[in-house]
Amino acid sequence: MGRSNYLVEGLSGTGKTSVCDELLRRGIQAIHGDRELAYAGDRLTGEPLATSGRDDHIWDVAKVRALVADQTHDRTFFCGGSRNFPVFVDAFDAVFVLEVDLPTLHRRLDERPDTEWRDGVPTDRALIERWHRTKETVPIGIPIDATAPIEQVVDEILRRSVADESAR
Repeated sequence: MGRSNYLVEGLSGTGKTSVCDELLRRGIQAIHGDRELAYAGDRLTGEPLATSGRDDHIWDVAKVRALVADQTHDRTFFCGGSRNFPVFVDAFDAVFVLEVDLPTLHRRLDERPDTEWRDGVPTDRALIERWHRTKETVPIGIPIDATAPIEQVVDEILRRSVADESAR
């Protein structure tokens, strides 16, 4: 998809979908990973699972690598969360990690209908709080303050991606 490829990650409620929507609105190549690449599967084998659980939201690795290999665009942003990111994170030029404070995270989750979270399953706040504290479900990357208005968040990601490209 891009000669430069970036992963935009973060916990549920940090703004990955909003970032993707804003990038697309601006005419920038972006992929809604949670919509276009995700399925319930085993993190280690990639095998699809018949039932969905808390730790099985993974991306199709072959699709990720095929999209990264396509050099049609100058840059592409892959936005979303995946529990199997360790098996494909090496394909990206940089990783941007959206971060918000816990009160902002709770407010955003309160505003989002449960139908947007795990096929209508209510949000497990204790789990989200643990992930927020430990950062165990997101890759190491460039932290982005996602409490700012979405336009500013995307401006910062774009600024840093251009700086990354210049540094190479």
